[in-house]
Amino acid sequence: MLNELDPRFTALVLIDLQNWTLGMPIAPHPASAVVGNASRLARSLKASGGTIIVTRADFSAGYADALRQPVDIPLPLPEGGLPHEAVALSQAFDIEPDAVITKRQWSAFHGTELDLQLRRRGISTMILGGVMTNFGVESTARDAWQHSYSVIIAEDASSSINADMHRFSIERILPRVARVRATADILSSLAAPATA
Repeated sequence: MLNELDPRFTALVLIDLQNWTLGMPIAPHPASAVVGNASRLARSLKASGGTIIVTRADFSAGYADALRQPVDIPLPLPEGGLPHEAVALSQAFDIEPDAVITKRQWSAFHGTELDLQLRRRGISTMILGGVMTNFGVESTARDAWQHSYSVIIAEDASSSINADMHRFSIERILPRVARVRATADILSSLAAPATA
């Protein structure tokens, strides 16, 4: 159960709902469910005066600004760069965001203006969803917690490259830095009258 959320101080931050990531096989929630639940949250929050921020992953030509440290499992990137259509936000998400953040790593905080956009709008609570749960969503949630934001994870508006990765993050990691709730529970809290 969540207390009432005051939309004036709440932002929905959606991680990488773009054609590239949503075109990958994801689980346990399919892309259509993730985008559908994200859209429901965005419509409700926007109608109540809240803030909607979406992120997208993109890189300069030739991946000049991509991370290149040696790792055992490198991020697979398309040869020749990300095409424009890969970076485009899913057309199924048809709510106009208040800000679009371009990021070049998992977290939406590092090297971006996300913190500035949130603080200057007076945001203290962040509802977070998107793909991938244990990469971009989790990294952003950890950074939000370290920046002293109250974080709520929309579990069924998030998904990953497999169900086990999603589940481990949702059950073992994210409850330590956030509250994890279903979209329906978050919507109920947004519908409740906010206390002054």
